[in-house]
Amino acid sequence: MTVHDLLTTGPKTVSPPPPLGRGRKRAAHAYDAALDDAELAAARTALAQGRWQTARSLLARTGDEWDRRGHRVTVLAREQYCVPWTRDWLLAEPDSADAAVLLALAQVQRALRGKEKPPRAREACHAAAALAPADPTPWLGLLMLEKALGAEPEVRRLFAEVRGRYADHHHAHHLMIARLAEHQSGTGTDPLHEVYDFANAAAERAPADSPLAVLPVIAHAERYRVLAAAGHEPRDAAASGHWTGRRARQVMRAAFDWWLEWEQEGHPRRLIDLNFLAHAKVCEGRGAEAAALFHRIGEHATPSPWSYPDRDPYPAFRTARDTALGTA
Repeated sequence: MTVHDLLTTGPKTVSPPPPLGRGRKRAAHAYDAALDDAELAAARTALAQGRWQTARSLLARTGDEWDRRGHRVTVLAREQYCVPWTRDWLLAEPDSADAAVLLALAQVQRALRGKEKPPRAREACHAAAALAPADPTPWLGLLMLEKALGAEPEVRRLFAEVRGRYADHHHAHHLMIARLAEHQSGTGTDPLHEVYDFANAAAERAPADSPLAVLPVIAHAERYRVLAAAGHEPRDAAASGHWTGRRARQVMRAAFDWWLEWEQEGHPRRLIDLNFLAHAKVCEGRGAEAAALFHRIGEHATPSPWSYPDRDPYPAFRTARDTALGTA
């Protein structure tokens, strides 16, 4: 598929009129995928109003900061009108790799919502990858799609494609852990499950200042999600022994100690890790440590892992935070 095909394949899309506002009301407790990235939030608002030039400038400034680029493209791609506005961008700049990547991930998002045919999203990702061979982001889009829809060999192949371009890709590792955690969903307690080995190995080979050090905590939470959904753990995470065994305590302590010494506060997805770590400390019954994390998180809650296995995440977050901070 060429850039021309991206613009012409399928039914013609008429660019929507600019909405008067965001186009939908955001509840006071709504989650914001942009987290604390104010520039990203501004570009998303502009894109929703048809001003794609702001997104263009944002991605140009982001350059090859691959974790930040992946985060920003993924958030922009979720916008309702991202596809038509990005097609307008590509009409103006047919050789823009940034526009092609954004359009590809927007089509992936639509495919995941059942509003786009997966083959078309895959073709768009491959077209974007051809325009930006060093960029892991088109492959991240393919990994997101196949993590939900694909067979295991293809998921592993795409993860390798991402790592071949950026070995410490944060989002890709989270996707892979979520997928691996779903293996053997019908079994009970399993301290030797492969997801733990994967997370430990990735954390050990990452640089000392990499947030991948928290991956063992992510693996523990994702495995809890699967076990609780299968009925092998209580649906109330705080009542589950999953978080209080010897191995769990070691994992949580190592991750918390690493966070206390971590000086890289600018990572674009660090608040996702902090939510996982705060959740783990709540489940472990370590209220003081949880409180320190909640102070850093502020209002930047994330649906995962507070929703695990099938809870309303915002009340779960607020209850845990208020209890830890003594404001309940």
